[in-house]
Amino acid sequence: MQGKVKRAPAEREVTAMRIGELAAAAGTTPKTLRFYEESGLLPPADRTPSGYRDYAPDAVARIDFVHRGQAAGLTLAQIRQILDIRDDGAAPCEHVRDLLDERLAEIEQQIARLTALHDTIAELRHDAAQPDPDTCSPEQVCRYL
Repeated sequence: MQGKVKRAPAEREVTAMRIGELAAAAGTTPKTLRFYEESGLLPPADRTPSGYRDYAPDAVARIDFVHRGQAAGLTLAQIRQILDIRDDGAAPCEHVRDLLDERLAEIEQQIARLTALHDTIAELRHDAAQPDPDTCSPEQVCRYL
């Protein structure tokens, strides 16, 4: 049985996964997994004699980490940096903290811009509460914008 590691009866069997199995287990697609592998987010899989990729069971947790990093708004390059630090044997906690600080600052700037936009649109909408088309010249198109 290729790809399976036999354990003592009390332990469960650990099997390598083909790309389709890993994609299903990780909630992604084989194309995404190939991209992750080419991008250095996922280590190259072992290959079977016939050339199929055989991923270790811990690949699911790594892909889950990539997805969590993306959900936090990190770029794939930033996520790869974190993984590289961990793969080199160091804890990436400080680096992650710094990246999250940067992300929070970016979000706060976005919120400020959106708040300003909201206020502008609310004021325009207030001005247009009682539309009076006769007060608009053709050159203006609409005096409320």
